[in-house]
Amino acid sequence: MPEATLSSKNQIVIPREAREALGLKPGDKLLVVTKGDRLIVMEKPSKFSAAIRGLARRPYPDHYLRKERAAWE
Repeated sequence: MPEATLSSKNQIVIPREAREALGLKPGDKLLVVTKGDRLIVMEKPSKFSAAIRGLARRPYPDHYLRKERAAWE
């Protein structure tokens, strides 16, 4: 798994494998989103709403969680 290091100037270099996989070129805009203790970096889409769609959604519906928790008892 490629890794990146934060420089003393708070800059990171995106590993070549990741840039090639996403087709990123110098000058491309990226979005940086934090979710809990995770950092998500993604290419900036033409529509901002498309980039954040689903980030605030819970991974499982409430009724599913209640059912699973009840099974633990």
